[in-house]
Amino acid sequence: MPTGPHPLRRLQHPPSIKVRFMTVTPDNIPGDPRFFVTQGPFELADLARCSGAELRAAKDGGEARRFTGIAPLQSATRAQVSFLDNRRYLPLLEGTDAGAVIVAPAFADKVPAHAAVLVSRAPYQAWARIAALFYPAPPVAPGIHPTAVIGAGCEIDPTAAIGAFAVLGERVRVGAGVDIGTHVSIGAGVEIGARCRIGAHVAISHALLGERVTLLPGARIGQDGFGFAVTPEGFENVPQLGRVILEDGVEIGANSTVDRGSIRDTVIGAGSRLDNLVQIGHNARLGRCCIVVSQAGISGSTELGDFVTVAAQAGLIGHIKIGAKARIGAQCGVMSDVDAGADVIGSPAMPFREFFRNVAFLRRMARKTTQDGGGEKADKA
Repeated sequence: MPTGPHPLRRLQHPPSIKVRFMTVTPDNIPGDPRFFVTQGPFELADLARCSGAELRAAKDGGEARRFTGIAPLQSATRAQVSFLDNRRYLPLLEGTDAGAVIVAPAFADKVPAHAAVLVSRAPYQAWARIAALFYPAPPVAPGIHPTAVIGAGCEIDPTAAIGAFAVLGERVRVGAGVDIGTHVSIGAGVEIGARCRIGAHVAISHALLGERVTLLPGARIGQDGFGFAVTPEGFENVPQLGRVILEDGVEIGANSTVDRGSIRDTVIGAGSRLDNLVQIGHNARLGRCCIVVSQAGISGSTELGDFVTVAAQAGLIGHIKIGAKARIGAQCGVMSDVDAGADVIGSPAMPFREFFRNVAFLRRMARKTTQDGGGEKADKA
């Protein structure tokens, strides 16, 4: 075995290089120029038009300003825009130095006199639009990197970008304005619609992607589903002959997985959002604009209606149906169908009110047992 310090520990910076460390605080201004390109400055009228908010001038009649960016209430300057969407932060609103604030109508009179007011019934949506105005998505740089491997028969729109070390199998079709990151693997026959963004190290096979689909780094789309026959000798794999269909506007988080179907397709409906570390089993079908939060798992052949929300770490067994606009609570264990519009929590899942009634009952029983001395008797036993 070699002795002495590890060779990496002996490395030193050359005398001519000075290493500096930035002091990071929770209130650092967003949009670090090392990572984000800023547009602007913009007039208040531009911000109101972009967000759809009603513009109200500052109460003190101060001069019109041009705005250079966005920031939270506690750190914004007179040249920046901030927002309030939760009454618990009203003390921060009263002390903010922001030049303009986006608020709901109920809070418009709480904005300091020096600040212009952007009144919106959906402040967070208005904030998102203004943030995107200052910090738009980076443009696609068309072209195929020289290290990329392109299979025979591929059709790649000239406005698409293929990153370093990406591998495209035979007959892959890539639409206009698609951005494929580094080390992406795309299997034979995959079709990718216009303006999709595929992050680094994503793997896609047996899949058809609509337009404006976003796959964050490490996502896995179209691999074998978890299907096998149990025999006296062990397990025998069942061929997975379906596909994955990602409809328009779907976004899938980092390191999430969507298995292809066994005998029918796995479908993620238009506009749906999957967080990081989500598992979707084979043959599952999600409706439009569903939300599935981190570490949740949806088993094979389960169907979700439109606008269903599945919170973090929830687990859904296979072959059940979740009605439109149902909400599944965090760490919920869903073992049967859920009606449209229902809110369920717990394991096994039950309606919110029933769950919390049960919790309250158990607490009362625990207190009663302690008061009756049952707890002490149990301890002595």
